[in-house]
Parts: sequence; C-alpha cells; structure tokens
Amino acid sequence: MCRNITPLRGLEPEATGDEIRAAALQYVRKVGSISTVSSNTREAVERAVDLVAEATGQLLVELPARKQPPKNDPPLRRLAEAKGRVPDAKG
Repeated sequence: MCRNITPLRGLEPEATGDEIRAAALQYVRKVGSISTVSSNTREAVERAVDLVAEATGQLLVELPARKQPPKNDPPLRRLAEAKGRVPDAKG
C-alpha cells in the first residue's frame, strides 16, 4: 500500500487525467485500508476514485501556480519516461 500520495500541483507539463486518477486511487486505497481491490470492493472503490479524481482536478485548476515544481515526478510519468514516452496532457 502507498505511504505517500504523489504531489501533482506544479508539474510541467501539468498533471494528466491518468495521473490524477492514479493519485485518487492511492488516496482511496490508503484511507480505505485496501491493499488490493477485489470484486467485493471494486464498485465502491471505483465510485470513490471517480469522486476524488474530479475534486482533485478541480482543486488543481483553482489553486495558484507553485513557485517550485514538486521534487519528484508522479509514478506514471516516471514509468513513461523510462520507456521513452511522455504522457499526453489529456491522460
């Protein structure tokens, strides 16, 4: 299970939909104490991830710009860069 939620504010290029959704899943799994999404938890987790991702996207739009970018890229971005790809802004 995740220990830290990935910071998304101030990324260049800005966080993608996939990155926002991955962070929302990290959050939902953490607060729900769910290490693996099962068939019993899938529906509730997906519904919660949708709500958290929507709220996160809105938050990122409304917050002022950061003076410095986050120290680390989100995991999806690191994986894409390792494979020689750059994630698109739409996610």
